Amino acid sequence: MTTRVMLVSPAAGDAQREVRFDDDGPLSEAGLRRVREAAGTLAAAGRTVVSPSARCRSTAAELGLPVRPAPELAGCAMGTWRGRTLAEVADAEPLAVSAWLSDPDFAGHGGESLRQLCDRVGAWLTRMAPAAGRVLAVVEPDVVRAAAVCALGVPVEAFWRLDVPPLTVTELSGRGGRWNLGLGRAPDRR
Repeated sequence: MTTRVMLVSPAAGDAQREVRFDDDGPLSEAGLRRVREAAGTLAAAGRTVVSPSARCRSTAAELGLPVRPAPELAGCAMGTWRGRTLAEVADAEPLAVSAWLSDPDFAGHGGESLRQLCDRVGAWLTRMAPAAGRVLAVVEPDVVRAAAVCALGVPVEAFWRLDVPPLTVTELSGRGGRWNLGLGRAPDRR
């Protein structure tokens, strides 16, 4: 029995354009237009879950999906960096930013390390593996990256090598806990 996990990244918000550690802001006008154009393009799923962020909840609602927040699929907790731009943090804490980008165990911002994020998302994938059928999850890009790292069994350092564009679908399919990965396609009713 095959399990399919469809991870949908949310439409863009101003935080992405500003390279800002997410402050739980809304979708941008362009992001809202784009998600409305994509409404009705995703195949039905037996289970639908959503990261608790405003962007993910809005994206799911605009796509016509039920909004069932899944706290275990929240984006990486960024502690004191939340709401600040990368440039602001890099100016104030250049060594910390360097450590964050190179050490998967860094949590000097008072939030969650990338390893902790990957462990949390990996535990969720492990729970999904035995359940046959389709799961649709609207999740932050860092959750998609973490899921890809876990599915492929690559080192957490590979997290930074993965790009997840807004409003794309990353598909994990597998059985017996072994996953195949399809990255970044546009929603298209599959």
